[in-house]
Amino acid sequence: MIKGSAPSVDLAESITWAASKQTYYTIRYLVDRDRVPDAYRTYAYFRWVDDQIDQPGAELAERSAFVERQRALMECLYRGQTPLDLTIEEQLLADLVRSDREMNSGLQTYIRNMMSVMVFDAYRRGRLISQKELNEYTRWLATAVTEAMHYFIGHCCASPHNEARYLAVSAAHIVHMLRDAQEDIREGYINIPREYLEAHQIAADEVNSDIYRIWVKSRVELARNYFKIGANYLAQVQNPRCRLAGYAYTARFTQVLDAIEKSGYRLQENYSEFRHPATALHMGWTVLGLVFNSPHSEIVVRTRSEA
Repeated sequence: MIKGSAPSVDLAESITWAASKQTYYTIRYLVDRDRVPDAYRTYAYFRWVDDQIDQPGAELAERSAFVERQRALMECLYRGQTPLDLTIEEQLLADLVRSDREMNSGLQTYIRNMMSVMVFDAYRRGRLISQKELNEYTRWLATAVTEAMHYFIGHCCASPHNEARYLAVSAAHIVHMLRDAQEDIREGYINIPREYLEAHQIAADEVNSDIYRIWVKSRVELARNYFKIGANYLAQVQNPRCRLAGYAYTARFTQVLDAIEKSGYRLQENYSEFRHPATALHMGWTVLGLVFNSPHSEIVVRTRSEA
């Protein structure tokens, strides 16, 4: 049984419910039963950290002080020390680390890589980023999400450990940054490499220029290739609930790629149409088709009484 304070579980569930109904139900019905509380804590803690970093008007000094406290707290907890001045949200992380008894576990990999993502976001706001930084950013995120998925869903089942392991989530992150590019620009986050802007002498907000669209096209093609390889990887994952979670995570992003291509690689202000119930239904059938056509087709999803 997962140890940790009951209030932290309640807080984690409430944060998750408020932030993402899809994540809430994915955890409730697909995560291994004994790991459900920690799955909620995992999502809720980093959702809270991300929200603090993204607060409007937060200066670099404020953001950096906050995220450095979180990074120091993580290291302190993994050394077996628990500070006394934790906030209720930081207690989520304390409970997570306390429950992490495996050497080099997927949970620790998730926490450390996602913390790197948070630190990077705190410092990159308001400045251009390099291609190397962009690649590292995607690698941290892809490693975190993939290892968390395998840790929480079907953790005793086999999965390939090869170069394709992180490509589906890498593709999703590429699409995520394209989808949110215009909104991110307004908030001070630039998702296109500095080298490309300087080489072609365009500004970061010229998203509809021919030069910018060429870059978008290259990213779409890369994401398509990664998704294809990633789907082959997911088909080899033994646990059907894990495959379902992986397909569901990536399916919504492939439809954004379709929209970007249809618009001639002109990025839209938003892609809210992909939250429409009809779109969700279509994606649901697509995901189920992928799951049941894979080599391991038996799937059991817990009912509410079992969750």
